[in-house]
Amino acid sequence: MSNSQHPIEFTAPGMDNETAKKTIETLDNRLVSLLDLQLTLKHIHWNVVGPSFIGVHEMLDPQVDAIREMTDTIAERIATLGGTPQGTPKSIVDRRTWDEYSLGKAFVIEHLGALDKVYSGVNADHRNAISTLSELDPVSEDMITSQLGDLEQFQWFVRAHIESSAGKLDH
Repeated sequence: MSNSQHPIEFTAPGMDNETAKKTIETLDNRLVSLLDLQLTLKHIHWNVVGPSFIGVHEMLDPQVDAIREMTDTIAERIATLGGTPQGTPKSIVDRRTWDEYSLGKAFVIEHLGALDKVYSGVNADHRNAISTLSELDPVSEDMITSQLGDLEQFQWFVRAHIESSAGKLDH
């Protein structure tokens, strides 16, 4: 059951329940996205092979840790606003609106090309959430804006591995 199906009994002082509900729905979408991303990053960490393996393998764990912190921050904000954060595997899959990451064991270049696309989707959706939250809740907007800065830097780290000297991405 998604957060939007639970009635809000209370929210942050100064925020009405309808605004809280819309904010929670936006944050819930970001929570699902980041929970999925952290699992995808660990999957890549375990299954990347080939040249530059160790550099990529070691690059991903700090990203997983940072994204785990982001999910905790979002879940706690949802609870603060009177919602019920959902993080079980089934709830993530049921609320996900994108396809499963399809690569298993694969070369660095393949995984990083696919991961760049994952980050593009996550980051674009974070940017859209910022726009939505700007009308609803400045605290949540600021939180997601801060996260986007880190997510964009992580994508840059990935792109540095797949960018040619001419500035083209090798997907």
